[in-house]
Amino acid sequence: MRSITKSSKLANVCYDIRGPVLERARRMEDDGQHIIKLNIGNPATFGFEVPEEILQDVIHNLSAASGYCDSKGLFAARKAIMHYSQEKKIPNVQMDDIFIGNGVSELVVLAMQALLDNGDEVLIPMPDYPLWTAAVVLSGGIARHYVCDEESGWLPDLDDLRSKINDRTRALVIINPNNPTGALYPESLLHELIEIARQHQLIIYSDEIYDKILYDGATHTSIASLADDILFITFNGLSKNYRAAGFRSGWAIVSGKKNHAEDYIAGLNMLASMRLCANVPSQFGIQTALGGYQSIYDLTLPTGRLKRQRDVAWELLTDIPGVSCYKPSAAMYLFPKLDPKIYPVMDDQQLVLDLLLEEKVLLVQGSGFNWMNPDHFRVVFLPNTDDLKEAISRIAHFLHRYRKRHAT
Repeated sequence: MRSITKSSKLANVCYDIRGPVLERARRMEDDGQHIIKLNIGNPATFGFEVPEEILQDVIHNLSAASGYCDSKGLFAARKAIMHYSQEKKIPNVQMDDIFIGNGVSELVVLAMQALLDNGDEVLIPMPDYPLWTAAVVLSGGIARHYVCDEESGWLPDLDDLRSKINDRTRALVIINPNNPTGALYPESLLHELIEIARQHQLIIYSDEIYDKILYDGATHTSIASLADDILFITFNGLSKNYRAAGFRSGWAIVSGKKNHAEDYIAGLNMLASMRLCANVPSQFGIQTALGGYQSIYDLTLPTGRLKRQRDVAWELLTDIPGVSCYKPSAAMYLFPKLDPKIYPVMDDQQLVLDLLLEEKVLLVQGSGFNWMNPDHFRVVFLPNTDDLKEAISRIAHFLHRYRKRHAT
């Protein structure tokens, strides 16, 4: 029989967070082996539970959730998101400017599908959250990765960004706070990014899913709050701040200069209508989440669990010879660097596979986030302190053997 092959559109699409190394880990678990997983930012797996008040509101409203809702989402949920946009100082956001989706992931794909013709280009940070690159490619576009500079705290290199712009460039993506680096962008940089978008008539897509997971007194500014003369689409949701990743409830806020983008917004409306609506039960948790007590702050305080785990993981990793790491200001990840003089890695996916096989610790390699060199990997610091200590001890043992094998 003729082989059934996947679409050629998938040829340049990768999502190594759930890629072949994870498949190997699953087979090892099927064989009874215990794997310490530091690969996916899934809070519930590590005992970070959705606040009870949100859960109870979803349960209470289940009887009203059996039918489709408006394709953009429930009125009360969108009203709460509108109020949240006012708190973030994003101007002129109306109910019709808000789209609720099955997580931010779905909305990113919709936003790219509505925008891109074949060959159109989108500026995406390097490293990135790989869904952005995949969504651009699947929509027929070309992802142009601009460098974020590790030496300056992983902030975008504006000269490199400018060098990637051409006549086919349609949009600029920022991920702030950043996954995988944990960088938080200062207002001065956000103003510079706006000016670049203004000069080249670009849409700004801002992924702000970690905007409440902040450490050491840091504050987050939504870039859409700083201008109203270009088009912004701001993404957020329940997955991280509210530890409700499985609810698959995210939103996109359209703001700024909308009158010249009516056709594009009509495309967003069409695509939102085609999938009928987002998951209705979880939408009943949005109003409570945004208006209630923000329990995430208890976790990021100096005495909070997330803050303590960040500090422990960072200290242990940077104690390993030849490993350096920016201390993240936000989010739940570390993105350590291996000194290439000490660790002459040629294939970082093979490196994390070897770590898995030898030490039963699962990471994601830096190239999985479209980083250009095989010298980084991402560590999720959601496990409790004891598990982090055990995992990083195993990483240290593995790297010790690697240094011995490659000593010159």
